[in-house]
Amino acid sequence: MNDDEEELPEATISESDGVRFLHLGSIWVQGAMRIRKPQQVELVYIQRMLASLLWLPSDEIGQGRALQLGLGAGAITRFTHKALHMPTTVVEINPRVVEVGRHWFHLPAEVEVVLADAGAWLDAAEPQSIRLLHVDLYDQDAAAPVLDDEAFYAACHRVLDDGGVMSVNLFGRDASFERSAERIAAVFGPGRVWSIQPTREGNTAVIAARGAALPRRDELAARAASIETRFGSLGLAARKWPRMIRPWAEPGDDTA
Repeated sequence: MNDDEEELPEATISESDGVRFLHLGSIWVQGAMRIRKPQQVELVYIQRMLASLLWLPSDEIGQGRALQLGLGAGAITRFTHKALHMPTTVVEINPRVVEVGRHWFHLPAEVEVVLADAGAWLDAAEPQSIRLLHVDLYDQDAAAPVLDDEAFYAACHRVLDDGGVMSVNLFGRDASFERSAERIAAVFGPGRVWSIQPTREGNTAVIAARGAALPRRDELAARAASIETRFGSLGLAARKWPRMIRPWAEPGDDTA
């Protein structure tokens, strides 16, 4: 083990009421899986991150490649790989998280897992190679994203293909949320950034699209119904998502 790995937190698990939780050296939950239903998307904030699917035409869901930055308990990875049948790459800096994922969280052996810093990996990634990008990069303190500057979001934008969508987990009740959303909007453009209603814990999914727009109300409802029909049994109550979506507006802009 090198010095860098020694500085990374231990990955531990706990279980309660049939759910297995991932922790990184603290009490904070970094991911979860229902033991008897590993494909079910257990945590509400992860379910809402998957609202990114609404920006994709129903007949295109499952096309292209998926990228997950920050493995956690692998809920999104299991979903994109097994439910969407998308070639999926995960970038995770902590080998202990990957090991626990393999042994305790049904991380599929076929999924490409890269042990690397997500920012460095993005800098070397093939441009416009990803259709669906999910970003959940928190350390053991779970206070703020560990990568959160404009350069990082520009790298995320660069790796998305035309029509690609990024979903980022942020804390909507924290002052850092507005700063993060501003950085994302500075890269993607303010008309290409939306937020999903925060969970009770304060997690807010921010959606940003490269060349994709939120469809009109009738099409949005149709896409949501299609997603719930296909994946409702896995925990995606997608028909509720359209009324949770808010276009991002710059502070002081009352037009949104």
